[in-house]
Amino acid sequence: MTVQSAYHIVPVEGKKALETFIRLPWSIYQEDPAWIPPLILERRQHLSEKNPFFEHARWQAWLAMEGERPVGRITAQVDELYQDRYDDKCGYFGMLEAIDDPGVFALLLETAGQWLREQGMALIRGPFNLSINEECGLLVEGFETPPSLMMGHARPYYAAHIENLSFSLAKQLLAYRISSDFEPPALMRKLVHKASRTATVRPLRRKQIDEELEIMQDIFNDAWSNNWGYVPFTAAEFKEIGRNLLMLVGDDFVQIAEIDGEPVAMIVALPNVNEAIKDLNGRLFPLGWLKLLWRLKAKYPSSGRIPLMGVRKRYHHTTLGPGLAYLVIAAVQDAVRKRGIEEVEMSWILENNAGMRNIIETTGGAVYKRYNIYQKPLRQ
Repeated sequence: MTVQSAYHIVPVEGKKALETFIRLPWSIYQEDPAWIPPLILERRQHLSEKNPFFEHARWQAWLAMEGERPVGRITAQVDELYQDRYDDKCGYFGMLEAIDDPGVFALLLETAGQWLREQGMALIRGPFNLSINEECGLLVEGFETPPSLMMGHARPYYAAHIENLSFSLAKQLLAYRISSDFEPPALMRKLVHKASRTATVRPLRRKQIDEELEIMQDIFNDAWSNNWGYVPFTAAEFKEIGRNLLMLVGDDFVQIAEIDGEPVAMIVALPNVNEAIKDLNGRLFPLGWLKLLWRLKAKYPSSGRIPLMGVRKRYHHTTLGPGLAYLVIAAVQDAVRKRGIEEVEMSWILENNAGMRNIIETTGGAVYKRYNIYQKPLRQ
């Protein structure tokens, strides 16, 4: 099908087009009070050749134009690590933003799909910005609250336009919100007590940061290896993410559980930096840096997010497994409360991950945002 409309598509090539691509969301969300403008510098780095994701992926970005006015954007990606693991010829789309017009959505998604067909793909899935280990899923519930750090936002009309193009739901992702001063239920206290007889918990050893990042990467990749769509973090990706994020936190925001000296579980909590950047309009210069640093020191964010958590796979179906999870949760709970964080988001969680959902819900967590991942066969 060829979309006939007043719009035309332009591939993103060169710095000027990339800058237009990065700044397009400002026009889409200008009247949305919940939207947090991303840091432009960070977005440039994310889409630069320095991003280690591009060591194993190829991609293309496009702008939809109405005359000289940009009205939408999209990317398409083929992740070789995903292809090596699944070999199902599935390519991604991502970074989708557009005005409320079905013609723009059709043009963008048709363009991404055509490029993926040319790359030999048979299925298009997304959104992934840019991979499953980064920001992913389309917000479909929870529009009234701002997104947490490294989580997406969307306009309510996005889902309908995508679904009207015959995209079906592949998976739903959940974001939970929980008070940092929750009272551990009796079951949690019992399992923590039992696990503490076998395991010990310690904070990050920052002086051994490279070794610590390797440990965390290994636990995460093992713990998540059976999850839907899982793609392992490479050492370069985890090091890049880890070093950037750990600049924001004290050592006690990372907790690692060990049994006989072997790391078996870990958790990472982060302050919700989106609180501190929401009025910077994406700019760190000339005074944005100073404002951000001052806010993180003098007025620490009142909310946080747990983006990384994992228990080694061999404990998943044992009585010790939930105990290890509760053990690291209890340890990081003390840390975030001491810093004045009142509320924590635990995200993202697969909707059908009953084990993890049960652990979170027994500590008082409640779903407050939902994200959809869509897919569609590509007709050859």
